[in-house]
Amino acid sequence: MALVDKVKNQAAQLAQKAQEAGKVGQAKFEEIQARRQADAALRELGRLVYHQVKAGGSLAMTPEMESRVAEVSSYETEHGPLSESGSD
Repeated sequence: MALVDKVKNQAAQLAQKAQEAGKVGQAKFEEIQARRQADAALRELGRLVYHQVKAGGSLAMTPEMESRVAEVSSYETEHGPLSESGSD
């Protein structure tokens, strides 16, 4: 009977470790998704600024630009600042 209990104990420990690994993987996945959304917002903001400058107009914040800035700011509040170099 002790052998059966030992096997059950080991199985429970393995299940616990697998569950913890799953949680770590899920957290990493969510971090990557959030980073991709912030990167997309930065790219879109850059595109909007570029088109304003290229058109010769004065650079002014549009509602769409404000929305992208808010997205990036929200990311930085939750995950920390983005690097200025863009290489992280």
